Amino acid sequence: MAEALRFAIPGAKWLDEAATSLTPEQLLLYRSNLLGGDLTITNFGGGNTSGKIAAKDPLTAADTTVLWVKGSGGDIGSMKLDGFATLYLDKLLGLEKLYRGVEHEDEMVGYLPHCTFALNPRAASIDTPLHAYLPFPDVDHVHPDSVIALAASSNGRVATEDIYGKEVGWLEWKRPGFELGLRLRDYVAKHPGLRGIVLENHGLICWGKDSKSCYLNTIDLTARAARYLNEKMTGKAAFGGEALAPRQAEERADIAAKLMPRLRVAMGARKVGHFSDDPETLEFVDSKDFAPLAALGTSCPDHFLRTKIAPLVLDPAKIGDDKYLTEAMEDYRKGYAAYYARCMQKGDPAMRDPNPVIVLLPGVGRFAFAGDKTTARLASEFYGNAINVMRGATTIGKYVELPEIEAYRIEYWQLEEAKLKRMPKPKPMVGKVALVTGGAGGIGQAIAEKLLAEGACVLLADRDAESLDGVQKELAKKYGRDLVHSAVCDVTQETQMQATFDAAARDFGGADIVVANAGLASSATIEETTTELWDKNYDVLTKGYFLTARAAFPLLKKCAGSLIFIGSKNALAATPGASAYASAKAAALHLARCLALEGAPFGVRVNVVNPDAVLRGSRIWDGSWRAERAKAYGVDAGAELEAHYRARSLLKRDVLPQDVAEAVYFFASDASLKSTGNIINVDAGNIQTFTR
Repeated sequence: MAEALRFAIPGAKWLDEAATSLTPEQLLLYRSNLLGGDLTITNFGGGNTSGKIAAKDPLTAADTTVLWVKGSGGDIGSMKLDGFATLYLDKLLGLEKLYRGVEHEDEMVGYLPHCTFALNPRAASIDTPLHAYLPFPDVDHVHPDSVIALAASSNGRVATEDIYGKEVGWLEWKRPGFELGLRLRDYVAKHPGLRGIVLENHGLICWGKDSKSCYLNTIDLTARAARYLNEKMTGKAAFGGEALAPRQAEERADIAAKLMPRLRVAMGARKVGHFSDDPETLEFVDSKDFAPLAALGTSCPDHFLRTKIAPLVLDPAKIGDDKYLTEAMEDYRKGYAAYYARCMQKGDPAMRDPNPVIVLLPGVGRFAFAGDKTTARLASEFYGNAINVMRGATTIGKYVELPEIEAYRIEYWQLEEAKLKRMPKPKPMVGKVALVTGGAGGIGQAIAEKLLAEGACVLLADRDAESLDGVQKELAKKYGRDLVHSAVCDVTQETQMQATFDAAARDFGGADIVVANAGLASSATIEETTTELWDKNYDVLTKGYFLTARAAFPLLKKCAGSLIFIGSKNALAATPGASAYASAKAAALHLARCLALEGAPFGVRVNVVNPDAVLRGSRIWDGSWRAERAKAYGVDAGAELEAHYRARSLLKRDVLPQDVAEAVYFFASDASLKSTGNIINVDAGNIQTFTR
């Protein structure tokens, strides 16, 4: 029998030498970043911290106390000072005289902006009263898995007393807001000497006389809960023990690659996926108690706001059947609609997307789908937190989910709706997945950057592992690690090409845009052209495009996607001394025309971008090709060659990788929904390449 996985125990990371010269505001930020950077303490975007800090009133110059508290929608791990809302503490406390009771507590949020200090534009969160009404200089409200496990267990109150004695209190469930702030204040007044309070089905709130003591208190209380649960789990299996053995890692990855695009289609909406088969997930989905626990749903508001109240559970024996997947998805949507209908009240927001966010598959793992990759990953991580909570809660008692009506009142809270409406409009490519071969080259990188800038996820493929790693890191730094993945791939190798598309399916859920860009160039007269040189051109520029297209089509057909070939002026215009290169490019162009016919019944568009003389930033011009073309034209390989190409163009302009990327974006975007079998020449004008 395998013992249950253990809770990670946090350790203090506070460094006096780093904190000694910081202002009170900076100390609050330092503490917040330390807490938010430790996932054993709280998850991304979860929890909030505060400090009551002396300041001069900018209007009266009188001394006043300002509540600095994490603003709405922020993340304490990555926030800066401008992520805090600042409010006059006396004005916040004075709001109590306006309070008309729990039935009207939401209206109190409307008063918070009137308490703003120094015209700070950062909106205060609904948790502000929890911090304001507690009589302590520094307060942390966090969601450690170990403490939520207590908060979501039938024996949680008893366990809390076992762990902390009289140092930590217990407050029954109440939705965050003004009423909870008052209840916390009153509870503390009746129980002097407390170090913190466990909030039922919610988390931990604790405090200190300054930032350091508050931080150390949070770490200590969390660690003690984790050690207690670990001791209770000694010699025990989690979730009733193993019901089936997980599949091997390679098989799990293969199933995920095949299943995720089909799930994406079954959802009928633009989604990006995330797959995880970590030990916590496998322990849960392969256990005896998995099905009933999964059906109960999550307990902490932070969890189900990300994951929906419950996941979709699939039967591993039926996942090969598309009809089953469609029916399972429809049953989930009907169940979600019924939940909404049972709980809705007049004036509530309209029902949101009824598709599942989390999909669980025994033997394989968990899948998360959302409108963008980061949201999908975070939802997956939050459900991982929920699994940890269920493990701990069932170790000491029964897992107690949040009542359905309370879950609904959080999910469809008007205040949450207002937060959603404040979010910026998504970029046009959000929810789209692109795969770019030759992604480490200048044109490939420019294409990837353009698609990323418009919100797409991009998988870069290239055979040059070192260059690929550098480009991925550069783009990830600019656009975020979630959006840019990579795969080392030689486009002439069938198995590598298929593995790359499997990676796109597993990493993101499929591919909507495929750009066949990997290339090379050679120059030689026909008499100097060896069979080796001829085959090299055709392997990369024709066979490589064929293998890319063949692997892409099954995914593109699922989403009416776009396949774009990066061709060349030489695909249309004959040129001396480059017959292998030019004829291979011509073959690839005609392949695209054939594929446009095959793809049209499925809504798949196939188009070609033909660049010319992209000397700057393009890797094919870094080698012998540049010297060979300069020799062919009788000019210097440096500035003279650039001037030659510029002069021969009709527009007398240089062509850059970014220009090619703009044409690719047109074919990738909805602006070209009615274009297939077409060519865009990006050559500054060349009469030889006029297509008509």
